[in-house]
Amino acid sequence: MAGLKDKRGFIDKDRLDLTERQAVEYWMKRWGVTRDQITAAHRKVGRMTKDIAAELGKKR
Repeated sequence: MAGLKDKRGFIDKDRLDLTERQAVEYWMKRWGVTRDQITAAHRKVGRMTKDIAAELGKKR
């Protein structure tokens, strides 16, 4: 599985699982957004990071 390495293992770079705290924190920092903004975008467009980024007006 391709992904981003963190202390516990790998974070999937294509899909965002809101139950994965490390992944959510990574994308919050990367995109400069809040958890609520990520959650709202995730609910609106689904779990694909490219779609969430587009919804937030950010580059993946």
